[in-house]
Formats: sequence, C-alpha cells, structure tokens
Amino acid sequence: MPGVAATAVASAGVSADEQTLQTVTVNARRRSEDAQTVPTAMTVLSAQTLENQRLYRLQDLQQAMPSVNVAFMHARQSSLSIRGLGNNPASDGLEGSAGIYLDNVYLGRPGMAVFDLLDIEQLELLRGPQGTLFGKNTTAGVLNISTRGPSFSPEGSVAQSFGEDGYVQTHASVGGPLSEQLAGRFSAYRTRENGYVENQYDGHTLGSGTRQGLRAQLLFKPHEAFNLRWIGDYNEEDASTGTRSLFSTGPTINGVNRYEQRAAAVGATLANGRRVNLDAEQSVKVFQGGTSLEANWTLPNDFTLTSISAYRWWDFTPRNDDELNVPVMYNVGQSARDQQYSQELRLASPLGERFDYVLGAYYFRQEMRNQVFTDYGPLADTWNGTPQGALNNVYSLGEGHIDTDSYALFAQGTWHLTPRLDFTAGVRGSYEVKQARVGRAAPVGGAAVSGAAAAVRAGRLGAYDSGELSVYSFSPSALLSLAYRFNDQVMGYGSLSHGEKSGGVNLSVASAPVAGADSLLIGSERANDVELGIKSSLLDQRLLLNANLFWTVVHGYQTNAYDDANLTSYLTNAGSVRSRGLEFEATVLPARGLTLNFNGSYNDVRYMRYPDAPCPAEVALRPGAPASCDLSGRAVVGASKWIFNGNGTYEWDVGQLRPYVNASYAFRSQAVGTVDDSSFAQMPSYALVNLSTGVRGDLRDGQWDVSLWLRNAFDKTYYTTLWNSPNGAYTGVLGTPRTLGVTGRYDF
Repeated sequence: MPGVAATAVASAGVSADEQTLQTVTVNARRRSEDAQTVPTAMTVLSAQTLENQRLYRLQDLQQAMPSVNVAFMHARQSSLSIRGLGNNPASDGLEGSAGIYLDNVYLGRPGMAVFDLLDIEQLELLRGPQGTLFGKNTTAGVLNISTRGPSFSPEGSVAQSFGEDGYVQTHASVGGPLSEQLAGRFSAYRTRENGYVENQYDGHTLGSGTRQGLRAQLLFKPHEAFNLRWIGDYNEEDASTGTRSLFSTGPTINGVNRYEQRAAAVGATLANGRRVNLDAEQSVKVFQGGTSLEANWTLPNDFTLTSISAYRWWDFTPRNDDELNVPVMYNVGQSARDQQYSQELRLASPLGERFDYVLGAYYFRQEMRNQVFTDYGPLADTWNGTPQGALNNVYSLGEGHIDTDSYALFAQGTWHLTPRLDFTAGVRGSYEVKQARVGRAAPVGGAAVSGAAAAVRAGRLGAYDSGELSVYSFSPSALLSLAYRFNDQVMGYGSLSHGEKSGGVNLSVASAPVAGADSLLIGSERANDVELGIKSSLLDQRLLLNANLFWTVVHGYQTNAYDDANLTSYLTNAGSVRSRGLEFEATVLPARGLTLNFNGSYNDVRYMRYPDAPCPAEVALRPGAPASCDLSGRAVVGASKWIFNGNGTYEWDVGQLRPYVNASYAFRSQAVGTVDDSSFAQMPSYALVNLSTGVRGDLRDGQWDVSLWLRNAFDKTYYTTLWNSPNGAYTGVLGTPRTLGVTGRYDF
C-alpha cells in the first residue's frame, strides 16, 4: 500500500542468489511500481548504497546522482538544484524550484532536510517538472526521502563510528510489534566533529559542531484493508557550519585591489584556504521537528484512499563574523522561524484495468518570520568607504513575515492503449495567496551625525515599512507522456510537461526604500520540458541501462542577486533559462559478488535572456560602471556541464565471514560560482574518491559489520558554494578534507 513501510531495495543490490538485480519499487506516481516501468527520468539510492558510500548529508548526494547540485553553506543558505535549475538559497519568501519531500510531506524550506540521513529506506530523485502529482509545484524536480517504517517483525540496528578531526557518530534504531495490530519504531542519532577550518585568530577550528535527532513511529494495522502510520521527529544542530573561506580578493583595477586596500586600512590580516582569521563568533543553531499521520484505506473494488496530515516547524539562528580579525562588524545575518501545515487526500484506482488513475486535493499553509540584523563595529566606515560616523557602532534590525495558503486539485491517468503502449495525462491547478510585510526599525547606536554621514545612514539603515503586500497566483501544471514496451526488457518513452510555481516576496528591505515596495515582489516561474528516454533490463537481469534526453525552457527564472550596499542577497526574476542535455545510469553484475554502478550527465544551462543582471566585481567597481549587466547567453550559476559518478562493491565468502571492498568516484566540471558570473568566482572542476573495506558475519539472529573507510582519499580541496563579499571579494564554503575512520555496526 502506498506510503507504508517502503518496499524498495538497493538499486545496486542483487537478489538472494547474487545473480540478478533486484526490483526497485518507487512511489513516483503515488502508487507502488517497478522503477523500470515508470516513464520518468529518476535515480534511486537505497539504504545500502547510502551506507556503502557513507552519504549521510544532503550536500553529499551530488556525489551519487546525475544532474544534481547542492549549494550548501548552512541550513538556511542551502538549495537543491536539478539540471542547473533551483540555485536560489536563502529565499525565505519563496519555495525552491526543486521540491524536497520527507515521508510524503513537502518541506517548505530546504534547510528542513539538513539533518543526518539515517534510518532511510531509500531516496528517489525525479528530474523535470513533477507538479501534477506532488504536493507543491516543482519546476526542476523532486527529491523524495522515505524513512524505514515500523514492522511486525522485531528488528533493530546500532552503529558507532570514529574518525579524524574528532568525528564521532552514533545511531541506533529498534522496532517491532507492540500488539497484534500495533507496531512501533524508534531511531536516534548524534554526530560530533571538531571541524577542519583553522581560525588563526584564536587557534580554534571551525566548521565543527553537534547534530542530533530522533524519530518515533507507530503503525496501526487492524486488518489488511486499513493502516495508519504516525511519525514524530526532532532534530537540532549547534555548530560553526557555514564558515566561509576567502576564495578570491577580486579584481585589481587601475593598480588597486579594493578588498586588499581596505583590509589594510582597517588593519586586517587575510587568510585563505582552510584558514580564516575571525575575531567574532561564527555559529548556527537549528531546532526543528514535525509530525505526520498517514492513513490508507483499501476500498471496494481495490480503490485506495490516502490521507496525509502533517505539521512541521523550523527555527534557525546564526551568528556571522565579517570575515576579518578586526571589528568591522560584530554580527550579521538573518534568523528564520517557520511553521507549516499540510493536508493531502488521494484516491488511486486499482491497477490492471484498461485505464488507471490517481486524483486528489492538497492544502498547504506556511507561516515564515525572519529578522535581518547587522551590528557594526568601530571600523565599519573605513571598510565600507562611507563617511566617518555613518555606520560605526550602529545596530540595524529588520523584520519580515509571509503567510502562504496554497490550494490544489490534481489528477493523472494512464490509458493502456495496447498491451505495449501507454498514454499518460496529468493536470494540477494550484491557487496561492501570499500575505507579507517587510520592515526595518530606525538604526540605534553610533554617534550623532549630519550631512553626508546622516544621508548614508538613512539610506542604508533608515526606518522602512512596506505596508501589507499580497501575491495572488494560479499555477497550472500538466503532463503528456507516451511509453512503449518494445519487449519485456526494453521500454521507450517521451513526454511533454509544464510546471509553474508562484512568485514570492523578498523579506529583506534591500533597495525597496528607493525602488518602492513593488520591487520586493517576485513573479512566477514557468517551465516547459521535453523528454525522450529509454529504460532497459538486459542480460538476464544482470544489466540495467537507462538514458534520456531533455530540453527545458524556464521563463521568469527565480534566482539570487547580491546588494553590495546593504550586504544582503535578494531574489529576482532572471528572465529566461534553457537547460538541455543527456543523462544515463547503468548497473551491472559482471561477476558473482561484484556490483558496478555508473551515472552521469551532460547539462548545458544558459540564460536565454537576462538583460538586467547584477554586474561582476570587475565591472561594478570600475568608474562609471553600469547599474546592470547583460548575462544573456552565459552559463547559469552552480551548474556543472559534466557530471560523472561511479561506484563498485565486491563481496566474497571466506568461511563464515564475508569480506568486502567499496570504492566510489565523483567528478564535477567547472561551474559558475555566483550569479554575476565573475571571472573571479569560477568554481574549479574536482573529483572525489571514497574507499572502504570491511567484513561481515552472522551473530545469533543478526549480522555484525566492521569497516575501515577513507573519504576524499586524495584530500582534494573543493568548494560546495561561493558567495559575494564586500569590496569585490568572493568567499566560499569548503568541502570536507580527507577523513579516515572506522565503523562498527550490528543489525538484528
């Protein structure tokens, strides 16, 4: 039944006799189906695949999936993009282009998924617009996360890991029957690490901290025709995640590098790479949780009715340094408080008829509150080039809120025109109302000023109230698809789809006092997509080979720009974007005990039209620089043209023991680092290698496993995201260095 204890198995797994690939069951079309029969480009990662490659965080998934980029700084400034679409982190007043779902519940903020991915059943990545069946319109795709559900058979797992840089991870789960009709499951984890970025100011390491959480579940199943699954979870983080390292000091113009010049003027000592020089605290605190209730009824004639009710909340509080070892700013950042409610009803017809369908209704309510704060120090004016007294020792606080009500009706049906030919059509209509208000209090502190200094203070930090803002939008989605089974092993498909998601509101004041409150409003994003693909299971189920071509055009693409004057990012519509390319996946069993997985993508993502883009530092800092630049024809931020991932597992028997080795390789080509496409913010290509070896054995009714693992084996320095900084510089968040560790695990 849909939604109850997931039935998927390892995409790289093998059957009991280790000679054929197992079937992978997915809920991509809101009913349980063999992934190879679903005419949609998708990648499925099983729990065993995640464990083999030690993929425990959202930002690690791009090492195993094609066409995926995770721009990660910390829980608030993170975004998932698919095929180069969706690089809009920190968008408090807007949903992402790529939707993330946890146990059939849409997560309103990407940061809600920034916790350790433990006790996971499987991950499904669906590429292309998916709005006809998934709760919120998604123009780029969907990441569907399914956790392990309760079982009426006793089971459990406990694991302990130790690694370099103080890495300690503990996770455990236990479940089983509580009565003949009730089963439960409880899971918990705690991860601690010392960090890998040295702060030269005090000798401490940053990028460290603690993450921990728990999940409790109950499954009530009085008979085969009804089941009810309750889930409650809580996660928290206290860390210095998001510490930015200096990537580039930017351009030198007429013999002067502004960033270096002003750093010298305030007496700052610069550091780069895995070293920073910060005189103030760098930290993030995240608290989040939620609960959901999913009910499934099997009605007469095998119809299935599903109800999913959910509530989630998310609190994020940062403390950010100014990246310098002198008091330019004591603290700067944005905190966020979010809560959401959702209700979904679905009716699924029985399979096996000439026509089968899924239809339903969806309601989503989100309440977002944020605060934008800047606490300037005594050197602020020297650093910012403003008149003395304008910003020194001044504190500014802005607040914003946005309430969203979303209503949708949807339906998707498949006509089995012949025993081999299927035609699918889907439609969703979503109506959304967003009510918002953005304001900023008058600045406090600082010396009394007049003239130019007073004008600068008022212009940058003056009191502002947008008044009530409203966004009303109707967002249709549609799908047409043909699938033809050439034989029992090979299926071809083609599809046309339209995805559309509503606009939003910038919750930062930015330039609104000058440009007007309407400048805070963001228009809708609309995507049209064409797909051609093939799925095959060959060589007596020993080779899985899938490939697809795609061409997507997005109008009103929503992305981030940077306001240097107010030191904040803001959302904007970047005109039109075209994403086109090729994706492939292969899994092969060349010999007993050996499994090889490969996937990759070629993805050309460019702005078709973006005439009013922000200018890169090498243009913006020149005398007489234009107010905007034309990026039409340029590559979209964060999208690597070439991605390739490969991994292999070999396991053999030695008496009662089963030794194994795992190896994975992940390559990403160069990518644009910031939306302005500066030549000083180009993310270099990189490749990561992860290795592990271990041995398994049976103990009583369970299995023990001890492994030695090495992540980033060749200690490659790479960045997960780049960011604009003041005075033309660019900073970035570094990926984890080489880490050696050991894990002991017992499953029973």
